Amino acid sequence: MSRVLELTDVETGYGEVQVLWGVTLSVEENKMTTLVGANGAGKTTTMRAIMGVVKPWKGTVRFLGEDVTQLTPHEKAQLGLVLVPEGRQLFADLSVAENLEMGAYSPRARNNLDANIKKVYELFPRLFERKKQKAGTLSGGEQQMLAVGRGLMADPVVLMIDELSLGLAPVLAQSLFGTLKRLKDEGLTILLVEQNVHLALALSDYAYVLAEGRVKIEGPSHQVARDDEVREAYLGV
Repeated sequence: MSRVLELTDVETGYGEVQVLWGVTLSVEENKMTTLVGANGAGKTTTMRAIMGVVKPWKGTVRFLGEDVTQLTPHEKAQLGLVLVPEGRQLFADLSVAENLEMGAYSPRARNNLDANIKKVYELFPRLFERKKQKAGTLSGGEQQMLAVGRGLMADPVVLMIDELSLGLAPVLAQSLFGTLKRLKDEGLTILLVEQNVHLALALSDYAYVLAEGRVKIEGPSHQVARDDEVREAYLGV
């Protein structure tokens, strides 16, 4: 299996406050990799550093073998590195269909627009039923479906999702994780940040445990899930 995304010794933060300290990790093609850890561990900052929303102070980000550390988020999205951000960040006054079309802004995604929108509506029939409805009037679960759908419209090589289940009822979280499993089984490469440690470790192939801005543990997800010491020390479960 080839590594499609690699971080090497990445350090960054906000202002003068350093958040990440030498984070090194990789994402394998056609696999689901998860970042888990307590609140404030640096998970979201890692995603932002990969995407270029926060510029790395040190270290490198490589995507498909190329150094993309200094590229803008827009340039990375054009290459197929796509982030579904925490908090969804939808266009509340636009319809479901318009939000989905906004996801397909790169030339590559535009070429596959019809096929991708058909796939999104197949994955999320609720979105098809509400395609003319304004995004701001959707329920929390429907908004998260739309956020993931918009990410898929960008035709990702790697789909990064920050806090898939945040604020959702357990039954909705289970449903969305089922959709992720289907996407992974179909060959999509996924990098997931998730507060629901049990679900994340159950569905992913490989896990990194972050604590205080550093990778403390890494390994196959099923091994991390069985390690009681890791769970108590770093995950609070």
